Amino acid sequence: MSDRLAVLPQYLLPKQALTAFAGRVAHARGGELTTRLIRWFVGRYQVNMAEAANPDIASYDTFNAFFTRALRDGVRPQAKAALTCPVDGAISQFGAIKQDQIFQAKGHHYSTTALVGGDATLAAQFAHGQFATIYLSPRDYHRIHMPCDGTLKRMIYVPGALFSVNPTTARGVPGLFARNERVVCVFDTAHGPMVLTLVGATIVGSMATTWHGVVNPPRRREVTEWTYEGQNVVLKKGEEMGRFLLGSTVVLLFPQHSMAFNQDWHATKAVRLGEAMSTPR
Repeated sequence: MSDRLAVLPQYLLPKQALTAFAGRVAHARGGELTTRLIRWFVGRYQVNMAEAANPDIASYDTFNAFFTRALRDGVRPQAKAALTCPVDGAISQFGAIKQDQIFQAKGHHYSTTALVGGDATLAAQFAHGQFATIYLSPRDYHRIHMPCDGTLKRMIYVPGALFSVNPTTARGVPGLFARNERVVCVFDTAHGPMVLTLVGATIVGSMATTWHGVVNPPRRREVTEWTYEGQNVVLKKGEEMGRFLLGSTVVLLFPQHSMAFNQDWHATKAVRLGEAMSTPR
């Protein structure tokens, strides 16, 4: 079966309704029912609870509390590198931005301008730059950390669809990452401007940042921006910057000549939070 045929049911599913329902279930304090759901999820996706700061499944009062669980100290040491991986996941794609075009999957590209919500001036800063797309599977740790020191400048909420973001959907849905709902975070760094984008998906109940809290819901109908100029919101390398309440994807953008990717990286490679992502040019 072709990837386009495989994703056809997603066009027909009531994705907004499913996501709203999943969000209610994930927030619910269901006692034994919540514990059974978490225990099933751990077994189904082979979640390594030994890495969690709190490995006791029965102690989590909601599914979201479990899903956004913290890691034990020391299990994700930060590499001595200029840029480190911001999440646990798998590399979907990475490489050069061709003018304004980012490679999604075979036969599919999308524009940097569309990704950041239509801001051509912001997108132009990354022309001929570098991008990395990292997919977080259900079993992964779902907090997002800074790949380098950064000063927050802007946060942009972009409304959109809620397709799945798994590899099959990336191959089957044109412009997926610039089509789905997303939160675009813009930082100044020692390597120049950096964009870290949190991409929503089916049953991703919400996305949150450490400085704002939950960004969605509510799910707004228009692009919404918050500016932080002069507020001195500084996050250090390795510090938590956000989290997914149910899993998704991050897309990183770097300007031209600012960095070179780790030579050990390749598409589909599993990566871990804190490992060396790149070195400066």
